[in-house]
Amino acid sequence: MADESSQNQVLPEFSAEDETYMRRALQLAEHARDAENEVPVGAVLVQDGQIVGLGWNRNITLHDPTAHAEIMALRAAGEKLANYRIVDATLYVTLEPCAMCAMALVHARVARVVYGTMDPKTGAAGSVFDTLISDLHNHRIEVQGGLFANESAALLRDFFRARR
Repeated sequence: MADESSQNQVLPEFSAEDETYMRRALQLAEHARDAENEVPVGAVLVQDGQIVGLGWNRNITLHDPTAHAEIMALRAAGEKLANYRIVDATLYVTLEPCAMCAMALVHARVARVVYGTMDPKTGAAGSVFDTLISDLHNHRIEVQGGLFANESAALLRDFFRARR
């Protein structure tokens, strides 16, 4: 039986659409792990109900420290839309964005970020930094975390456990 504190906890509500796109992000994270031996993080960028960008970690493969899943999805969307601004879009990502990715999302004017598991070391959506919602920026992003958090965390935990 749940204790009283967990009964009073308010959990974010996610739509069926949110779940569909996060499942796709999880598939991309698995692809990163299985096909490229990359840290399993996947990202899906959606605008007006259409996927405009897909990404997964490619740092190792591309020898590029900026090739995070979020950046790869932004690059794909920018090319597809012929615009560096991806307004009114939602990014679904399996791991809370880092500061680099968070600032790229702010510059792209993404409206919302839904992430899977928190990153207690470098997370910039509330865990370590509040970059996405900072009043210091000219654009703030709506953030929801915890969608398929256990699945996202398990992918990362198992990946790093296997490498040790």
